[in-house]
Amino acid sequence: MLYQWYETQRALMAPFAEFASASSKLYNHPLSPFTHTPLAQRVSAGFDLMHRLAKEYEKPQFDIRTATVAGVEVAVQEQVPITKPFCRLLRFKRFTDVAPVLEKMKSQPAVLVVAPLSGHHSTLLRDTVKMLLHDHKVFITDWTDARNVPTDQGPFHLDDYIAYVQEFIRHIGPEVNVISVCQPTVPVLAAVSLLATKGEFTPRTLTMMGGPIDARRSPTAVNNLAMNKSFEWFENNVIYRVPPNFPGAGRRVYPGFLQHTGFVAMNPDRHLSSHYDYFLDLVRGDDDSAESHRQFYDEYNAVLDMPAEYYLDTIKTVFQDFALVNGTWDVQGTLVRPQDITTSALLTVEGELDDISGAGQTKAAHELCTGIPKTRQFHYDVEGAGHYGIFSGRRWREKVYPEIKRFIERFNRDEERLDIAPAPRKRNGKRA
Repeated sequence: MLYQWYETQRALMAPFAEFASASSKLYNHPLSPFTHTPLAQRVSAGFDLMHRLAKEYEKPQFDIRTATVAGVEVAVQEQVPITKPFCRLLRFKRFTDVAPVLEKMKSQPAVLVVAPLSGHHSTLLRDTVKMLLHDHKVFITDWTDARNVPTDQGPFHLDDYIAYVQEFIRHIGPEVNVISVCQPTVPVLAAVSLLATKGEFTPRTLTMMGGPIDARRSPTAVNNLAMNKSFEWFENNVIYRVPPNFPGAGRRVYPGFLQHTGFVAMNPDRHLSSHYDYFLDLVRGDDDSAESHRQFYDEYNAVLDMPAEYYLDTIKTVFQDFALVNGTWDVQGTLVRPQDITTSALLTVEGELDDISGAGQTKAAHELCTGIPKTRQFHYDVEGAGHYGIFSGRRWREKVYPEIKRFIERFNRDEERLDIAPAPRKRNGKRA
């Protein structure tokens, strides 16, 4: 009943949110007489904050229209090469009439970004995609809100996630380079391992960023919750059925609003301070800071429901059985063997201050991928970066992206793929 209660509350709050928005404009619009009353700016700011706290946040758009390639601005169009019940494969196709730039784009590496299916939409990686478009052909997984998937489409398990990733890799072809961010590091490593075991091609490079390959190392609050509660506790306390006002009515899910509550509970003081600062920015008329706050929380507050089967599989496989690192993970009758990967290059990335995936959890991939020569394995610690900082913001743009760009470029050159080139120079951060 919790989901139904939440939806009832949301429906009751919707008119109040609209009233607060209209009232804010009434006290802020230059043509309104109320704008010139005492404390009008504070009243407007208060109503604006109430509106944002009460409103529903829809899935944002990537809204990437252009990119800069070789100093030339090119057009970008979203395309959907593959549509699955629980995911779309998006491609950000670039266009230009400048012949030299067109030729350059054709020769650039193809990258598949596997976005997390862990509460937020794939648009959380907007900054990741924007930077990659300068030098790569970019694809990304766009996971569907489970409440919008009718029950006749069947369940969605962790094994299905792995099958989706394999299908997307095959679609792009042998030239693909895969980047997995956070949660997908585990199923992506499984997907590529199974391809190698079956004798299929594997990606030229694997970049794994801030993910729980071995969640036993430097466990965070997120890891401790998953490891210390029983499987039955999760099944009985966080799984609910979608109410009848959605296409996926009756589907068992881990609701987005519960996930959002967990996100906020991790750092309540930080969010409270951020909203108070937003109120003060509105009072002072600091439009740039206020807009920055809106953009962040428009993304942060937009969450999706996860299929119950997938979520519970992940809890058991990744955080309780540690099946990947223990070598016991069986997918459709085949063991997951990372040691079978031999032709891909591997880069792991961790944030120094990551409070989602602790230090060493992602780096553990190197101990599993023993079939990859050491000359093709690299690790990068991002000093001063938290979890989001490794794929978004200034540190992503200035530190992490240049490393990934060099890594992908190196192992997409024929001579480097044959391991005859010297190792790259050390940059900001530390290497393994």
